[in-house]
Amino acid sequence: MPMVRTIASPSLLPHLDRRAWWPAALLVPLALSACGGGNAVLVTESASPSTACTDLATQNPLNGTTLTTNYVPANTRRPGGATSGTFLPGHCVVAGSINPRVGVDGKNYAIGFQLSLPDSWNGRFLFIGGGGNDGILRDTSLSSSISGGTPSPLAQGFAVVSTDAGHSGTSASFGADPQARLDHAYNAYDKTAVASKSLINTRYGRKPDYSYFSGCSGGGRQGMVFSQRFPDYFDGITAGAPAMRVSSGATVAAMWNTIQFNAIAPQDASGNRILSRAFSNTDLKLVANAVNATCDAADGVVDGLAQNINACKAFDPAALQCSGGKTDSCLSSVQAGALKSVFAGPRNSAGKALYAGQPWDAGLAAPGWRTWTLGNSTTATPDARYITLMVDALINEFFTPPDLSFNPLAFNFDTDPARMAAYSAIYDTYADDKLAAYRQRGGKLLFIHGMSDPIFSAFDTIDYYERLAANNGGMAATQNFARTFLVPGMNHCSGGPATDNFDSIQTMVDWVEKGVAPQSIAAKALPTSADFPLRTRPLCPYPQFAKYKGTGSMEDASNFVCTAG
Repeated sequence: MPMVRTIASPSLLPHLDRRAWWPAALLVPLALSACGGGNAVLVTESASPSTACTDLATQNPLNGTTLTTNYVPANTRRPGGATSGTFLPGHCVVAGSINPRVGVDGKNYAIGFQLSLPDSWNGRFLFIGGGGNDGILRDTSLSSSISGGTPSPLAQGFAVVSTDAGHSGTSASFGADPQARLDHAYNAYDKTAVASKSLINTRYGRKPDYSYFSGCSGGGRQGMVFSQRFPDYFDGITAGAPAMRVSSGATVAAMWNTIQFNAIAPQDASGNRILSRAFSNTDLKLVANAVNATCDAADGVVDGLAQNINACKAFDPAALQCSGGKTDSCLSSVQAGALKSVFAGPRNSAGKALYAGQPWDAGLAAPGWRTWTLGNSTTATPDARYITLMVDALINEFFTPPDLSFNPLAFNFDTDPARMAAYSAIYDTYADDKLAAYRQRGGKLLFIHGMSDPIFSAFDTIDYYERLAANNGGMAATQNFARTFLVPGMNHCSGGPATDNFDSIQTMVDWVEKGVAPQSIAAKALPTSADFPLRTRPLCPYPQFAKYKGTGSMEDASNFVCTAG
């Protein structure tokens, strides 16, 4: 028996490409719904959803692309394969490989993607960004890495895609192949978006009504790639902790920080430094408490969250320096000096800043900050992500040509940044601070950044946003198409003593489709939070911050207001 599918009337879809309204895959008879108030159209589909899924592989409209499909019946799988919670609706999972080839290094390459197509499509397309060195396909039944408070978009009816960015495996060794470097920089995202929209048109008989991108870290950089290189692809882009200067500034800072911390770390019996022990957890908590003592009250209430970021700029770790021997209640002189150097940011011998410094924020005592900066290894073999991830990317991809024998502790801040400039020119996204084409096409842009992000500084995002505003008629005019939201206490993309759970995807949908620009984003800490279980807060558009009204529970967002002073 043919399946009857209800979709919106063409007259109600402002972004619909009506040239594609009459799909070949559908039987033509249409009738106004007798129970839909005349606002819906019944479409009779000739094949079951599972058959339509199978047929996609044979109806493949894409040259140079191989496809495999798998139909997932309704109520058989939960988002991410969870063992509890709401089941997913029926959907087709399409795995594709674009331009399979053998690289100059003899390895097999292709631009891989995973596209999930729900039986009941809401007309929206969501591209979820990757991160790190990429090389994996993110589960498209989950949400974006910066939208932990968003219920599964696939379950809501979005068509959702992810890509491996043109190589398989999380190592940056693909940097030996020139095409793989271009794929990772920008080409894979272009090809994946185009292929996805083509397959959506084949499956549903029309293109998406609205297209969205959401990602964090490397995914945030990918969102910026779309806003600059392919500005007509997406109606809304959410760029969390955008790695806009990853192949230049942020990686330079990671080397700078590692050198500062390693220099003060205690030694093992063989004289080798144990990086993780440069600071104990007690040391970091001492610093976090001192940061809050300096600036927490500037938002109207002492609650463990410093919402007014400008008040924290006055903090100086020298105030914690021991007057006698080192104890848990003070820092050694070398510890205080290393922190001051790291938070000020890297410089060359002439004093020129090579990347933004880090904001002082209490999230530096959280596990996510240590994971990146110091690690937890009890031996002289470090496991900090500055070493395990950033050095891998530096020597394989960011240096031109690659330099696999490079010692990060010997990084030369006068000469080595120049070795990163060629790839930065095609990979980094900080230089285009106008976004003229994206603004002209009506696109919306959300920046979201944790104030205790240890790899991509929130100050760098603020700097970019202020340059963007200066080039687009000032802050008020710029907020018509781009807004920045800072999350006090949050580490890289999530975690830390923060209200880091929020629905940025719905925020963007409301802005794009309803014209409701976000005056704030409702955020909360999860019940499992060790710091503020069940706390809620408004995230405020920069330069505003959440200020306590003076009465009511400090755990309740309704008692805070967004203000610039």
